[in-house]
Amino acid sequence: MTDLAIYYEHPQWFAPLFSALDRRGIAYMPLNLQTHSFDPADAALPAPVVFNRLAMSSYLRQAEHAIFYTLALMAHFEHRGARVINGSAALAIDTSKARQLSLFRSLGLEVPATRVVHRFADVAAAAAQLRFPIMVKGDIGGSGAGMARYDTLEELTGFADENATPAGLNGVTLVQEYVPAKDGRVIRCETLGGRFLYAIALDGAGSTFDLCPADVCMVDKPSITISPFEPPPQIVRAVEATAQAAHLDVGGIEYMVDERDGTARFYDLNALSNFVANPLAVLGYDPHDKLVDLLEREIGLARKLAA
Repeated sequence: MTDLAIYYEHPQWFAPLFSALDRRGIAYMPLNLQTHSFDPADAALPAPVVFNRLAMSSYLRQAEHAIFYTLALMAHFEHRGARVINGSAALAIDTSKARQLSLFRSLGLEVPATRVVHRFADVAAAAAQLRFPIMVKGDIGGSGAGMARYDTLEELTGFADENATPAGLNGVTLVQEYVPAKDGRVIRCETLGGRFLYAIALDGAGSTFDLCPADVCMVDKPSITISPFEPPPQIVRAVEATAQAAHLDVGGIEYMVDERDGTARFYDLNALSNFVANPLAVLGYDPHDKLVDLLEREIGLARKLAA
């Protein structure tokens, strides 16, 4: 048995991680989620350390997606004693924008004004409590999918009456005020091991809801530009507190500054980070190397526990 198993779905996305592990000489077992199955009675583990790399956007690529399957699988691995990186606790937050907003608020952070519903019949009534424009979002997001903007209550009501507003994959839908981001800029803060790693600014974010900044995501977003960014200390503290409260081992947390009142509003947590495109030019280093450092530490801890 190898020390590390990597549970993944999109082979192109993880080529940089696999290359970094190969350079370091770390053996690993790839587990492709598309063909995976498990026996709940089986105590055997693929490895003592399992790295969960499920993407919420996977449901866009497979009709028979593995999002809810993965929740069960990671809990199974944990019950059998594996150290799961981005395990079931982090997945519970990653798979729900509503839970993310509740977590942000529990930490005293500001969020976009939002109502959470589970019926088309309640969308318009929820929107009437908020300021327009309104965003309607599925609770489980991915690559900007499952979102729509409505500029008037009449427009939204017409779509809701036809059951044509976005609906969550899990039956949960968010009705949310559209936040005009100052300078059209969204800030994505990456974390590793519960600590701030780096931040980038995505300028021109108003042109798309798909803000994935990695190489494989940027080909169809020429209007988005990326630059390194240094958040103020209070934002760094907020990001680290969020990552730790969410049991997030590696992932991104996003916020924007509301141009109406200057408030930093947190709106997204993403447990799958592909890091930034062209990291050597943008950051001056490859964050995959720091990710492999974390994996090495976890392998070492697992070996000590097994000894």
